[in-house]
Amino acid sequence: MKNLMNQIIRFGIVGLFCFFIDYGITTGLTNQLGVHYLISKLLGFVVSAIVNYLLSIKFVFTHKKEMGKGKEFSVFLILSVIGLVINEIVMFICIDGIYARSADLQGLISSSLMVSVSTVIATGVVMVYNFISRKLFLERK
Repeated sequence: MKNLMNQIIRFGIVGLFCFFIDYGITTGLTNQLGVHYLISKLLGFVVSAIVNYLLSIKFVFTHKKEMGKGKEFSVFLILSVIGLVINEIVMFICIDGIYARSADLQGLISSSLMVSVSTVIATGVVMVYNFISRKLFLERK
């Protein structure tokens, strides 16, 4: 149990670092440069996923000896693409599904703040998915 808690803490630290990368790219491109939020999210997610892979393999999960690096990265990439789809769906639901249809919500917060809030929500959902899927498919038993 102690090992699992240590692993969750390491995963959280790596995830927090990668969240700041994703958040900075997503909100910076959208709010400062006017790039559509789904494109910004895609770019932020891709960069943070690559960094997350490198840090997760080094500091969080133990390598499956029977899985070569190429196969390991391929599995990580497939899991990350699923995470990206989940991420984009959550962002779309938050912004186009909820925010765009609620004049009350639009009166309370700006669209740029909604992008930030949606990024945090999407990251939280995908973080849980990432830990469980990577533990199941990438870690040595």
